[in-house]
Amino acid sequence: MSLFSNLWSFAGYVWPFLLVLGIIIFFHELGHFMVGRWCGVKADVFSMGFGPELWARVDRHGTRWRLALVPLGGYVKFHGDANAASADADATGLSDEERRISFFTQPAWKRALIVAAGPVANFILAVVIFAGVAFFAGQGVLTPRVEALRPGEAAEAAGFKPGDLILTINGKPIESWGDMQRIAQASAEVPLDFVVERGGKEIALTVTPKLRVIDTPFGKNRVGLIGLMGSAKPEDWRTKHFGPLEAVAQGGRETWYVVERTASFIAGLIMGTESMDQVSGPIGTGYVAGKVAAFGFAALMNLAALLSVSVGLLNLLPIPLLDGGHLLFQAFEALRGRPISERAQEYAFRLGFLFVGVLMLFTTFNDTWKLLRG
Repeated sequence: MSLFSNLWSFAGYVWPFLLVLGIIIFFHELGHFMVGRWCGVKADVFSMGFGPELWARVDRHGTRWRLALVPLGGYVKFHGDANAASADADATGLSDEERRISFFTQPAWKRALIVAAGPVANFILAVVIFAGVAFFAGQGVLTPRVEALRPGEAAEAAGFKPGDLILTINGKPIESWGDMQRIAQASAEVPLDFVVERGGKEIALTVTPKLRVIDTPFGKNRVGLIGLMGSAKPEDWRTKHFGPLEAVAQGGRETWYVVERTASFIAGLIMGTESMDQVSGPIGTGYVAGKVAAFGFAALMNLAALLSVSVGLLNLLPIPLLDGGHLLFQAFEALRGRPISERAQEYAFRLGFLFVGVLMLFTTFNDTWKLLRG
């Protein structure tokens, strides 16, 4: 393969990654920026990326909008912050006007709103993207009809038969094969009560999905499987179209599903029931974005929505340097009636920086190893 071909192939992974990452970063920082302005706090800098400045302009409010060389993040630096992490600055010598528009002189509840606005913007972005895809592209729906059973799996032992039409699971109506898969995958080792239609009759079956580790574009994933295979008949496929309000509702449902699954995964990591092998960094995300882009723009936007939820939840973790760490400090301040000491905050931010740095190194090594293994 020629050098040009290699570069073109590499570009096929880079542009989808930068598009997805740019959308997520911009809206996250825009959440901070908009609520900060609503609270009367001046934003000195709105930066897309880190490092040397490639482009900048100053708006009429005095905010410097900048595009930087390293596109792996961004920040809003509010007036009075000592740095881009919104660390407190020294209030000595500030005028009354500067105090009024500075971030760290605001009441704890205002600072909490500004900090929380970033992750909230990520969730809103996910709802909008999912809703937009549902409205403009619709949703492919496979009828929940059993085509075949995998020998020796749980469904065969539970009494499922080819041709069964799945009606409900634990009393919840099942409209598509995807509905069934989502419930089963999230219910490893948990008995599920199915009602299926067979020969014009409704039959109750109970099956327990078995925990399996499967390979996905994001790495190995621990899911529940019952051994059912969906219909391959064209007549069992249809495209579901949504009106404006239905699309928004669908966007909310999809976002909530991702929130539940991501939160469950994070909890599993903490409890030791999930593997760190599933955690990806920029390299792995770029690889997945390149693969997903091949399926079209709608698929790439769905990935952006999924990652936006993940970024929002990750930022809410109570880790110094992340938004959740700031919220934790502000909660302590509200309870104690005074801020945590600067020394304690400094040590906490150092630990947070160390944690984030180690996580970045781990994900980079993990992604590289998975790509080398093929």
